[in-house]
Amino acid sequence: MRIQYLLLFLLSMGLLQEASAQMRFFNEAEEVYQAGQYYKAVDMYRNAYDKIQGKEIKAEIVFKIAECYRKTGQPRKAELWYSNAISKEYDNPLIYLHHANALKTNEEFEEAIENYKEYQKLKPDDPRAQMGIESCRKARQWMENPNGYKVSRLRYINSTEDDFAPAYSKAEYNEIYFTSSRDESSGEEQNGVTGQPFTDIFYSQQDMSGKWSKPEPISNQINTGVEEGAPSFTGDYNTLYFTRCEVDRKKKLGCKIYRTQKDNGQWDKPDPLTLAPDSMVVAHPAITDDGSTLYFVSNIEGGYGQMDIWKVNRKGDQGWSAPVNLGSNVNTPGNEMFPFIHSDGSLYFSSDYHLGMGGLDIFKATVQASGNYQVENMRYPINSTHDDFGIIFEREKERGHFSSAREGDDEIYSFVLPPLKFSVQGTVRDKKTEQPIEDATVKLVGSDGMTMSSQTGEEGTFKFMLRPETDYVFVASREKYLTNKGKASTVDLEESKTFKPEILLSSIEEPIELPNIFYDYNEWSLRPESKQALDRLVETLNDNPRVVIELRAHTDFRGEHWFNVELSTKRAESVVNYLIDHGIDPDRLRAKGFAATQPKEVGAKLAAQHEFLEQGEVLTEEFIKNLESEEQKEAAHQINRRTEFKVTATDFEP
Repeated sequence: MRIQYLLLFLLSMGLLQEASAQMRFFNEAEEVYQAGQYYKAVDMYRNAYDKIQGKEIKAEIVFKIAECYRKTGQPRKAELWYSNAISKEYDNPLIYLHHANALKTNEEFEEAIENYKEYQKLKPDDPRAQMGIESCRKARQWMENPNGYKVSRLRYINSTEDDFAPAYSKAEYNEIYFTSSRDESSGEEQNGVTGQPFTDIFYSQQDMSGKWSKPEPISNQINTGVEEGAPSFTGDYNTLYFTRCEVDRKKKLGCKIYRTQKDNGQWDKPDPLTLAPDSMVVAHPAITDDGSTLYFVSNIEGGYGQMDIWKVNRKGDQGWSAPVNLGSNVNTPGNEMFPFIHSDGSLYFSSDYHLGMGGLDIFKATVQASGNYQVENMRYPINSTHDDFGIIFEREKERGHFSSAREGDDEIYSFVLPPLKFSVQGTVRDKKTEQPIEDATVKLVGSDGMTMSSQTGEEGTFKFMLRPETDYVFVASREKYLTNKGKASTVDLEESKTFKPEILLSSIEEPIELPNIFYDYNEWSLRPESKQALDRLVETLNDNPRVVIELRAHTDFRGEHWFNVELSTKRAESVVNYLIDHGIDPDRLRAKGFAATQPKEVGAKLAAQHEFLEQGEVLTEEFIKNLESEEQKEAAHQINRRTEFKVTATDFEP
């Protein structure tokens, strides 16, 4: 029995030692993960997964691998591993949030929304779920309606590694400094976070043809064996601020901002700025043109989230003031990074928490009279569902560069907002037949005093280029037609637009029906709803000052003929009186009542509106009485009850 107990004891000790050895692999991976060495941690977690036992610990390892891919900007792999962790029933609600974010980045919006809703069920008080749902909807909307910027990838500058955070280094904007982890970087080791070489600052110059030169590293006074990047220049381009980060395999180290000046065209040895304790991150400098205010990113105490944007003011030779947080309008519980100060005073930055398309989005913040910032998303195509950050502008122009991971690694893109273009591409048609009218004259009149004219082609079309901030009227005319007009305005438009008006001309060779003219039963007083149509007739008569018209009123055949003659005459007179009251010369107007003596002939439009009518039929008393239903008969009576006008002369002299 003692031997049996001894064997059991030795066996249990062996199992404990084996379990301890298995946990050692996991713990080592955890240590590297906690130090932020996510790229290295992936392989260590994979190794631990193969050696360790236990459903729960394996599910946690799968989740941690997904987290590593998320934090190293690999959304496709992150999506796959989050899905794997969900299938292994990993017990952490965050898995649905992070899975949804990865799906959104990969533009799988519907599935992303379902995962946000799942997270919302588990964490109803966390606003990130609803923000994610709204983000998916906004992303689709913005992608379907781009804001006009033209974006191009800089293929001569970008490498197979990360290239990002550009800065103009000359007033002509033909030289840029930027951050890169390309093979030419001075560091010999691999960054455990990214799996790439440590970053250095490089520069490239643009020639007269617009081509950028092969990038070269800047001074070895600045580039070292650790991380350097995120350059920012003062307005004279003689002072450079940049970030330097020390990296350790087993612990996180802080970052500092360094400052250097040019001496005879060469950069001096840079000096660090003491803005926070050494263990803190102080990075991404953005210096104002005059060098008086420095904006930066940090995780120092007193912020609103993980990384906030702060600023300090220069105090002469006394250094810098205490850091001031930009406040909750800019900073959030997430990360705000890569600030840039435009020459007009606007702040541009990137955030992964403000409502955006996914990952880091670029935002513009404008200071209001209250001192608070108003923040707006730069939208698509500046932003994408991937990380977009590090934007810079030329002075006085909507043109510049920014960084984006939309095609995989971080790369540098150029952008420009082309001048707004406005045009009109209209059509002139016959109001009754809807056929295009050829050789009509269209005159453009702008509120800026510009006038132009054009003739319509075979398809009745006309074209004009328009100017910004201008109201326009397009007056169309042709012999044997009443003149008519269309309108357009480019005032306050922020996007290019092509107007496509359709101007309908009425032929003066046959009566023109006035729609929506209503009277009470057996009355001739105009009802209020008739006046809108009559106001349009007033406008038509003012546009055609030489025409003389006869107002014609018609009734149906029901009732005594003498009564219908009197009723229709008084109705026509009511219209004439309205026109006179609104400034139309009485000598241009005649009134006549026709009772039921001129039944309506069915045209193409009426035939299309009523299945029981055919084009060319005349709605006589005999025709109406032979209709099948009372409903059809009443509709025919309504068609016959109408008010028209006929042009009787075109040579009126006021």
